[in-house]
Amino acid sequence: MMKSALGRIYLTLVLIFLYAPIATLMILSFNSSKSRAHWGGFTLDWYLELFSNEEIMAAFRTTLFLAFLSALIATVLGTAACTGMQFMKRKGRSVIMGITNIPMLNADIVTGVSLMLLFLAARISMGFTTVLIAHITFNIPYVILSVMPRYRELNKSTYEAALDLGAKPLYAFFSVVLPDLMGAILSGFLMSFTMSLDDFIITHFTQGPGFDTLSTKIYSEVKKGINPQIYALSTIMFLVVLLLLFIVNYKPWAKRPHGEIKVTTKTQVIVASGKGGM
Repeated sequence: MMKSALGRIYLTLVLIFLYAPIATLMILSFNSSKSRAHWGGFTLDWYLELFSNEEIMAAFRTTLFLAFLSALIATVLGTAACTGMQFMKRKGRSVIMGITNIPMLNADIVTGVSLMLLFLAARISMGFTTVLIAHITFNIPYVILSVMPRYRELNKSTYEAALDLGAKPLYAFFSVVLPDLMGAILSGFLMSFTMSLDDFIITHFTQGPGFDTLSTKIYSEVKKGINPQIYALSTIMFLVVLLLLFIVNYKPWAKRPHGEIKVTTKTQVIVASGKGGM
């Protein structure tokens, strides 16, 4: 009982330490006074001013487009990498998995500085393109981490049965393998989107003059002084990321009996469609 009570107290203290600053920021975003020590009453004015600020809205649109595009490309490349690794020997696959895990274990500042030096050495102008490449680079490992475990659970006989029934390899992959991977692929996409959405360090080192995402815009605005619009913007970003993380971890699409393989249904569809030999 004593250990259980201490565990609950410890967990409560950790949660307070982690989320008390964020809760304070969210409360201040509704404070009509610019003072952080005085409560002037409830207001939504800072949110209204935020949405009327064209610079912040431009950074918001850029951030969404960048996050979506980088997550989409990273998802395609990461899924293709998982497919290729499936045909490798175990030792080779282990080596490649270890290499892909390095960006996740590496410090963001090291990754950001390394990419910046690479772009400077290649004489690539800093801007949207360099930030996009950087985001794709650090997003691919998260896609692989999401898709690879699901790939290992697949029954190879499903794909082989489709080939035996006359389906070409590419058609068999899209008709049999891809639907079973879709939940993991969507999880990888949402995780990549989330990581890209709130990245600051790597973006800061690879962006060019005049280019801003929400994270870098917040940083530049905070240096100028107190701006309650930034409180409102940070609150919205936190809630969006929290929602995406909840969707990724909840994964309602992935709930099905363990080991369920839809061999009969998928092979019947291939034969019935008449596309097996196309």
